[in-house]
Amino acid sequence: MDGRFESSRISSCLNHISPGILVFIAPEEVRGTPSSTARIHSTRTRDFEKISEFFKANYKMELTEKDMCVKGWNWGTAKFSGPLLSFDVNDNTAFEIPLSNVSQCATGKNEVTLEFHQNDDTEVSLMEVRFYPPSQADERQESVEAFAQNVLSKADVIQATGDAVCIFKELQCLTPRGRYDIRIYPTFLHLHGKTSTTRFPTPLSSVSSCCPHKDQRQMFFVISLDPPIKQGQTRYHFLILLFSKEEDINLTLNMNEDDVERRFEGKLNKNMSGSLYEVVSRVMKALVNRKITVPGNFQGHSGAQCITCSYKASSGLLYPLERGFIYVHKPPVHLRFEEISCVNFARGTTTTRSFDFEIETKQGNQYTFSSIEREEYGKLFDFVNAKKLNIKNRGFKR
Repeated sequence: MDGRFESSRISSCLNHISPGILVFIAPEEVRGTPSSTARIHSTRTRDFEKISEFFKANYKMELTEKDMCVKGWNWGTAKFSGPLLSFDVNDNTAFEIPLSNVSQCATGKNEVTLEFHQNDDTEVSLMEVRFYPPSQADERQESVEAFAQNVLSKADVIQATGDAVCIFKELQCLTPRGRYDIRIYPTFLHLHGKTSTTRFPTPLSSVSSCCPHKDQRQMFFVISLDPPIKQGQTRYHFLILLFSKEEDINLTLNMNEDDVERRFEGKLNKNMSGSLYEVVSRVMKALVNRKITVPGNFQGHSGAQCITCSYKASSGLLYPLERGFIYVHKPPVHLRFEEISCVNFARGTTTTRSFDFEIETKQGNQYTFSSIEREEYGKLFDFVNAKKLNIKNRGFKR
């Protein structure tokens, strides 16, 4: 990070250009074995001489300059030194990675992928780096696992330690697609599938919605994730589960009754039974401590609480909620009323028996939900009018 370096006999300080961010380096951290390393780069020659003289006089230490490799080669040696991973080319460091910035570490057949915590103060952030440890074919997996273990020993990665509060087996997930075992821990969720495993803190779950399918036999459970989780090269901003209303479950929490009462304050019981989607919703609501959004009073011409439509190349369901719209399932879209600038009812492009519903956000983005049956027009228009949204093709309200 950029800033101004200041030093005194008491401590050294890096004053970040963003207001309110200060990094202090105490003298004992400089003299002793550091738990983290501070690098000062892009200093002018005369400034380096001043800093070197100061550290020699006050800390009894010699500062050294370190040459960096600027060849741009991607073949070198990875070295682990305390909390740092350095990549050296011809004995010169090309780059260094503070392992405390690593949020996920995944292994493949012959590669290790490091994912990093996002920095909200920057417009552009490094998201991941992949390493390919060389070895013989029979030793390749061992070298990959050894590399990953070195990273995990110092990384800030969520570890599945202790016992899960509860486990839901083989839940059908639409996004990301597949069947997953969901292990619920007090502070994070663990999704385990046949080809991937994902962990994410429960505070990432910002909005949860429980929406009935149009056939009235299934339920969608939608969890909004910010920041999104990643599998391979795909990022998922939503976790969408699909339940059958007829599927029941008897669940016993892996906690004693006193701990359940103290942790969840009566919101959960040690033994629970009922429809699977209701139990999952109840557990998620208690864990995240946020309200589960359900469709309000809207009903289409068929009596359903959703509208069949198409978004981009896929057909799905649009749910008018009390405070926004949500579309499931590919790709999922959630739009809050406060984000919407105006809406527009447009004629269908292929037939007069349908119409398009366009939503324009205050950021200038436009979402078009097409192929809506003509019979839904009156119900949707009355809903939009009741929510006092601006309707573009009849003029803005004053």
